Amino acid sequence: MEKPLHETIQYPDTSFPYIMYTHTIHDSIPEGRGFNDLHWHEDLQITLVTKGTLVIQVNGMDHELHTGQAILINKSILHVTTHLTHNGQYVSFNFPEKLLAFYSDSAMERNYVLPYTNSSFVSLVIKGEVTWEIQVLEMLWDMKARFEKTKQWGWEYEVSIQTVQLWLTIISNFSLSTEEASANVKRQQERLQFMLSFIHRHYADPITLQEIADAAHLSVSECTRSFKRTIHMTPYAYLIKYRIKKSCELLSSTDYTITEIAHRVGFNHVNHFIQSFKKQHQQRTPNDFRRGRVK
Repeated sequence: MEKPLHETIQYPDTSFPYIMYTHTIHDSIPEGRGFNDLHWHEDLQITLVTKGTLVIQVNGMDHELHTGQAILINKSILHVTTHLTHNGQYVSFNFPEKLLAFYSDSAMERNYVLPYTNSSFVSLVIKGEVTWEIQVLEMLWDMKARFEKTKQWGWEYEVSIQTVQLWLTIISNFSLSTEEASANVKRQQERLQFMLSFIHRHYADPITLQEIADAAHLSVSECTRSFKRTIHMTPYAYLIKYRIKKSCELLSSTDYTITEIAHRVGFNHVNHFIQSFKKQHQQRTPNDFRRGRVK
């Protein structure tokens, strides 16, 4: 089944919408959107690097984080981890903004949550270079330990209290930009999300650049600029990359022939598929990839 660009997080307990994912290059526990998987969601996310070095691209900007560093990502922001050292690991805490508000229409929501989550604020890197950042990172390590322990009576309260304390520490120590760019930034995000979602839905079809642009009611030139600005590649390059990604899933999970897979992911000619695959996989062919996964 095709994964949408927009992730709806599956919380283990819907009465306490909070989850910690542990990610490596190979998998995510519990299963979720992990390494090299572009997506966005309506929840806040704090990612802590627990081993190695990663590069995470947030709204088109690359951030390199080392062991013990973290990043807070606002809701509805496109992001993807593009690089992780071989034995690297990171954890992501995801939760809805309402957890910080205590209850709907509260003073906390009005004064300390929505002004940030509904603003042009995109992300905040926490490197541990000043006292408050060190405090936040200590809290994140402690929260990781809480999630990994057997859940004791009252643990939901402990995690919630610590998360609110963490949020208050963060917003007390950085100021929102006063730019009037908020509406423009959000509009750019939405347009790009429309176009990416169109590609994810129709990658197997012979789609054109005009159709991708039409998905966001943009001209072809503005569509291309939008992709280059945020994804750092053309719409066509992204389409090919995504088709190759989907072909890897079929190579790993089915017995379809290479020709069948090429057609199923939108390539008209098998040679074009093989050449495109080799460009993305250090000159390995689809057959090489399949043999390597079967070992």
